[in-house]
Amino acid sequence: MQTKSIKIQCPAKINLSLRVLNKREDGFHNIESVMQTISLYDYLDIKLDYSSENQIILDGNSQDIPYNDKNLVYKAARLFFENNNINGIKLNVYIDKSIPVSAGLAGGSTDGAGVLFGLNKLFNNIMSDAELDNLCAKLGSDLNFCLRGGCMLATSRGEILSPSEYKKLKVNLIKPLDLGISAKEAYTKFSQKLSRGADNRECYKNDLEWAVIDDYEQLQYIKKKYPHSMMTGSGSTYFSFTEHFEQENGFWVKNDCETIDFGIKEI
Repeated sequence: MQTKSIKIQCPAKINLSLRVLNKREDGFHNIESVMQTISLYDYLDIKLDYSSENQIILDGNSQDIPYNDKNLVYKAARLFFENNNINGIKLNVYIDKSIPVSAGLAGGSTDGAGVLFGLNKLFNNIMSDAELDNLCAKLGSDLNFCLRGGCMLATSRGEILSPSEYKKLKVNLIKPLDLGISAKEAYTKFSQKLSRGADNRECYKNDLEWAVIDDYEQLQYIKKKYPHSMMTGSGSTYFSFTEHFEQENGFWVKNDCETIDFGIKEI
C-alpha cells in the first residue's frame, strides 16, 4: 500500500460536575457527569505502511507514558485492526503530549479515541460513527466523550452522552507535579469513605474530590488557596473559571485555556 499519514488533535476534558451513583455488576460505577472539552491538546502523527504482518510502533515526547501494549493508543489501534480484519499494516504513531498524565483530564482516553478517529479516516471511513462509539466504549469510559467533545451529560459509566448547555469561558488549571491519581484509586477511596458513613458530599461538585482530598496535602493546599477551584475527574488537576493560578514550585499551571465546542479532529 502507499504510505498514508494524518495528524490528529486530541483535546483534554474537565468535569464540571461528577456524581457517583452506585457500583455496577461489571465493577464500574454508574455516574452522572457534565463533561467539557478545553483548549489543551495532545497531537498524534499517524503513518501507515505495508508490512508482512501488523506492527504498531509508538513514540513520543513524554517520559511519563509507556510506548508499548500498555498504552491506550496501542490497545485502540490493535482493536481497530482486529475489528475490521485488517492485516499487513505497519502503523507508526508519534504522541506529542501536552496533557498531564493521571490528571483527570482524559489524556490517555483522548489519545485512544484519537487514533481510532485517525485510522478510520485513513481507511476511508470504514466504520460508522455508531461503530466507532462501540469501540470507544470497549476501551474506557471517557473515550466516547473525547471523540464528540463540546459539553455533554455523561451517564452509565460515562459512555452514554446527551448534549448539555455549552458556554464559552476561560478556564485555568493547576496540578501537583508529583501527584497522579488513578481512577481505580479514586473510586476505591470513594467506596471506602462512603462505607464509613462520613458523607458531606454536598459540599463538593465532584464526588471523587470528596473521596481523595483528605489524603493529599497538595490538594488541600490548592483548595484552601483557591476556594472556588474544583477537581476534575479522579484528579489531581484542579480548575477554576474565576481564579488565576500562580506559578509556584511543585505545581504545573496552565492559565487561559478555553472551553471548546468540538472534540477530536484532523488538522
